[in-house]
This record gives sequence, C-alpha cells and structure tokens, in this order.
Amino acid sequence: MVMWVFGYGSLVWNPGFNYDEKVLGFIKGYKRVFDLACIDHRGTPEHPARTCTLEIDEEAICWGAAFCVRGGPEEERLAMEYLERRECEYDLKTFVDFYKEDDPLKPAVTGMIVFTSTPDKVSNKYYLGPAPLEDMARQIATANGPCGNNRDYLFLLEKAMHDIGHEEDYVIELANEVRKVLAESSTKKEPRASRVANKSKINVPTAHQILPHQPEAVATTI
Repeated sequence: MVMWVFGYGSLVWNPGFNYDEKVLGFIKGYKRVFDLACIDHRGTPEHPARTCTLEIDEEAICWGAAFCVRGGPEEERLAMEYLERRECEYDLKTFVDFYKEDDPLKPAVTGMIVFTSTPDKVSNKYYLGPAPLEDMARQIATANGPCGNNRDYLFLLEKAMHDIGHEEDYVIELANEVRKVLAESSTKKEPRASRVANKSKINVPTAHQILPHQPEAVATTI
C-alpha cells in the first residue's frame, strides 16, 4: 500500500515523519491563506498564531511538496498518527489530484491527502478568517508558542518557496509587512539618541538568513 500527503506549510521544509519519496508539485483549485489559528505550536490560546490553510479558488494553484509513505499499514499508521497530532487545528482531510511541473495537465497522483479546515468561525474554533494585511502582520510579528515564534514560520515558508523555485507574491508581501512591523517596533523601543545612532544598523532577517541550506534528508523529528 502507498499513502501520499501534500504539504503546503511547514511540512514543505520540516515534514517530521519517515517518508520514502518527496516530490515537488502543485494542486489545483486552492490557494494558500494565513487564516487558521495555531494555539499550541507557534501561538497560545491568549495570543494565537496565524498559520496556513487552503481556500477554494477555482483559478488558483498551490505549490508544495508531496510525501509518499510505502511499506504497509503500520508505516502509514505511524505517519498518520504523527500528522494528526501535529495538524490538530485542521478539521478536514481532503483528497486532491497532484500535478508535477513537467506535466501540468495530467495528475501525477490522484487521491492525495491534504489537511484543510472548515472556513467557518462557528463550526471551526480555529478558523480566524481573513484580515487586513497590516493586522495579520502585527499578529504574526508578536505571536509566540512552545515551538517558536509565528514570524519564523512565515519567513521559513517564504524561504522554502524560494528554494523550490516557486515564490509566492502573497507570502512575500506578508513577510515584508511583518519585517516592517518588527523594524518599527525595534525603533520605538530604543531611546531617541540610540535611534539616531543606530538607525542604519536595524536589520530584520530575510528568509534566507533564518535557515541555512541543508542537504535533503529524511526527517524524523519536528
């Protein structure tokens, strides 16, 4: 038996489970949005982080990475148990067709699993919904949780999309707005004399400075 899972957020750079094959590609009819709350990894119940989910858009495609687990029911069970714990804010498993760049018309894999969420604040307590770019940036810039801060999640996604050769304007725009918030916050915290002296030294890291390039490997831990 074979199980395929599509990753479009942190799974792209940090799958965290044993897999046998990783393939870059895209799914159709969905776009990536930062509309889902995370309260146990990069945020808290009092100050939730904003993480990726998918929104239906018939004209859109979403690039990411597909992971194949072979070897039988036990391997699939272990991978799925891990993913369900990690992706606990996602209340749906959707089955999609997956395409590779060299053949964008014919699915390379059908029935691929992708974790998604119900876009309804009443039935889904983790769904935040859309917000103005500036508001999302302030939330992402300040949210922190047991696994790290929200801004690094965004910056690492930005870098991952660059590394696979498919940068996304929406992600870049949001990341740049977060850098702007961080730079402004840094300036406000400094005494006036220090602000003048250090104005040219304020350096918010780019996505490529967050995580150095590493060779491809099978990930076994988050």
